[in-house]
Amino acid sequence: MWGNGGRFSVSHSRQPLRPERLRARLLNYDYRKGGHRHRRVSAAPFRSSTSRRATSTENIDIFDEDNQALEAVRDVWLERGLCTRPADRSTAESAVAQLYRRSRLPKPEFVWVQSPSAGSDLIAAEGLSNKMSFDGTGLDCACGHIASMFSASRRRMNARIERRSIDWQIERWEMERRAFGGVGASVSEGSDQRGSTQRGSTQRGSTQRRVNPARIIRSAIWESLHTTLFDGVAAAIRTMSTPVAGGVTWYGQQDAHRIAYYDTCHRYGLATFRSEDRELLDVQTALADSTGWWWAFDDVCIMAERPRVLHSEWIPGSARGERRLHHSDSPALEFADGTKAFVLHGAIVPDWVVLDPTAERIAHERNVEIRRCAIERIGWDSYIELAGLTLVDQADDPGNAGCLLQLYASPEGWGRSGRILLAVNGSFERDGHRRRYGLHVPGWFTSALDAAGWTYGITGADYSRLVRRT
Repeated sequence: MWGNGGRFSVSHSRQPLRPERLRARLLNYDYRKGGHRHRRVSAAPFRSSTSRRATSTENIDIFDEDNQALEAVRDVWLERGLCTRPADRSTAESAVAQLYRRSRLPKPEFVWVQSPSAGSDLIAAEGLSNKMSFDGTGLDCACGHIASMFSASRRRMNARIERRSIDWQIERWEMERRAFGGVGASVSEGSDQRGSTQRGSTQRGSTQRRVNPARIIRSAIWESLHTTLFDGVAAAIRTMSTPVAGGVTWYGQQDAHRIAYYDTCHRYGLATFRSEDRELLDVQTALADSTGWWWAFDDVCIMAERPRVLHSEWIPGSARGERRLHHSDSPALEFADGTKAFVLHGAIVPDWVVLDPTAERIAHERNVEIRRCAIERIGWDSYIELAGLTLVDQADDPGNAGCLLQLYASPEGWGRSGRILLAVNGSFERDGHRRRYGLHVPGWFTSALDAAGWTYGITGADYSRLVRRT
């Protein structure tokens, strides 16, 4: 029988609106009173709110790849995924208890820890494990039953989205055909201006018909949130934690990408899901909105608090609002128990890179990416002076007006011979400045132009004739 021995603290849905009010409702904002509403959450089983969601697409063109309503939905889920408020333990426990109940398992004992790292350490220390079945059914345990339930639900929802997506294409074509009186895409060469306008509109409609609305939602919602939350935040947390063998880790708020995708498909009428799938979607939404990582075992569920500090920045050039972890002076991610991660522009680095980078530490660092981050942390000019780099050659960059190409001898301790070509990025960063970066080139180069040409696979003479590089 599981018991925490007093060592750990054990705690005992929405309608869619028009786009202009969607964000307010999803963020639980009372637009009538100009303030936030704090709702009391019952520990009783959830009553599905999905059935109350409208499936109308009023004021929404699901074929529009620049749909601002989708951006608003994405931003709401992004805020959930980056939330640093304490976990809503009663809501999280009620959601997990319903998953156990659906799996025909008794309600587990809940043990809360301050971070995913503490959770994985506790699991290892207590020897918690799941029973592995050898009859092809996988894990015969709580996490196996819950994972199978989620997987089956996703398959059913995917099938309905695919069928409805095909219907959308047909309906759009029929609507446009009626709008143009059956003219279609064929308009005579001698038509008047009205005919020309019809032809242009029909061609645009033809292009839109080839766009899969589910693909638009997946790109705007799933892929964007996956990049920020799963590839970014969850990946950083994994570096702090001991892998849990033979079990399943659920990421709570960092699972938002897939939940948001299915919720949005249903909300915008792209598909109508079965009641059991809508209810499961409500449960998963509650978990994403209330907790961090969690692990299910037969008698106990380990649940981790959300981070108390999380700093991020927009990814330069991102088309869908993706973000990455970053803070130049302190941890980008930190939990209440002091577990932390230092991250510079999305690159996870040792603490010394942020807190005390030196030329000596950089010289002894074998990881090229960490070394680059450390140099950029103190600045190339300072590093060149501190490391005593020898300038071999410099020249104006013909593809980057007003900027220099500088060729330096590699410092001792870098582990391989060669030289460093210091250049300036041809494109601006989001904040308007151009990033300087160093490229490792072979040691036989004595000309900065030849070295620059080599990085593009051309000669220095050809590089010197460039008009503009990026």
